[in-house]
Amino acid sequence: MLPKDDLLRSVEHRDCLARVLDQADQAMKTWETVVTDFLSPPEQMEAAALFNRLSEVHILGWGGFPQAERQRLAIARRDLPLDPSQIPLALIGLAGNFMFDPANHRDFLGALLGTGLVREKVGDILVLGERGAQAIVVPELVEFLTLHLVQVRSVPVKTQLLEWDQLRVRPPQTKQLTTVEASLRLDAVASAGFGMARSKMVDCIQAGDVRVNWKTITQPSHSLAAGDLVALRGKGRLEIGEVATTKKDRYRISLTRYL
Repeated sequence: MLPKDDLLRSVEHRDCLARVLDQADQAMKTWETVVTDFLSPPEQMEAAALFNRLSEVHILGWGGFPQAERQRLAIARRDLPLDPSQIPLALIGLAGNFMFDPANHRDFLGALLGTGLVREKVGDILVLGERGAQAIVVPELVEFLTLHLVQVRSVPVKTQLLEWDQLRVRPPQTKQLTTVEASLRLDAVASAGFGMARSKMVDCIQAGDVRVNWKTITQPSHSLAAGDLVALRGKGRLEIGEVATTKKDRYRISLTRYL
């Protein structure tokens, strides 16, 4: 048995991680690979931190494509290899004519959940503009969705299983930046990376609109480090790259902005 109470003592997503640890116990006892439902990025980060403390089991995440935010985790004893092919996923299309009633990510998610699904059964949703959307789901729900998901907003849709070579993922758009700052404070680096006045960035941070490594940070003075990921609600993400010290003891910071 894993030391569950000790492992869960400081986690934020306690219920989710408790279920994952129960599945890890199952994987240890049965010597079989166990697969979780879809986890959000913050849940994945906490799970990875927990499993780094365990020597008996390991995990692998996969959500259908490399940039997928929501992923299922495969859990197995460390003696057993893990591969993305062990993680069951299905791709469905939600096809309709959305020219006169455009739908966004929230609309498609609402339609999926409106059939009675829970969020943990749905992975990433890819909106295709006027043509509808694609969604990644657990395979056992495909037949149910083809029968019951027939409308999004006012638009009739045809829901059907797709082959993976039909997946339409847009490559991420990025912009490379370099800034020189007196410190690695969140407000200073993020204001430069997102092209925003520092005072406005402070307001965003204090309002809870900024996350660092998927955790909401409300302190503008929070110190960043190379490898950190900063997300600003509605403005995309910023990855902290190489950090070097200049001759004047300032920080030259390489940034990648995901638009």
